[in-house]
Amino acid sequence: MKAGARPFKPDSREKLFPEQGHDPYKRQAKLREPTVCPVCGAVYREGRWQWAARVSGAEEVVCSACHRIADGMPAGYLYIEGAFDSHDRVELLQLLRHHETRARSEHPMERIITIDERFERTVVTTTGIHLARELGAALERAFHGCLELKFSKAENLLRAYWHR
Repeated sequence: MKAGARPFKPDSREKLFPEQGHDPYKRQAKLREPTVCPVCGAVYREGRWQWAARVSGAEEVVCSACHRIADGMPAGYLYIEGAFDSHDRVELLQLLRHHETRARSEHPMERIITIDERFERTVVTTTGIHLARELGAALERAFHGCLELKFSKAENLLRAYWHR
C-alpha cells in the first residue's frame, strides 16, 4: 500500500465515487470580456457579473440569473411557515426585499424569482443558493423561530425551511 493511502473499509460512509454537482446554468467556458446581459444589463467583467456601465460593442449573452428566471428554475427555495398577523407579514416581506436588494447590489446573480403566499405558507424562490440561505438566516435573526437547510449537491439546489 502506498504511503498516505487509507485502506477501504466496507462499512465506511465515504463514497468511492462522489457525485459531481452539475449546474446546467453555469457556463463551462469563460465568457469574453466585456459581455453584457441584454435582459438585466449586468456586465461580465474581471471574471464575474457585476453592475457597471454598459460597454458599446460588448458581446451579448443572457446571464444565468435571467436564464433561470425565464425557465422558472430556481436554485433556492425558502419555505416560510407559521401564523402571522398582517403587520408581521408586511414586516417579513419588507425584510426579504431589503436583503435581496442588498445582496443583488453586490452579486447580480442573486435575485428573488417569486414570493408565493398561500394560506399559512409562503414560498420564496431564488436564482442562487446563497440568497435563499441568507434570507432564512435573516428571518431567524429577526423573528427567531427555527431554520433548517437541506442542500442537494447533485442538483445544486438549496431548500431552506423556516417556521415559528
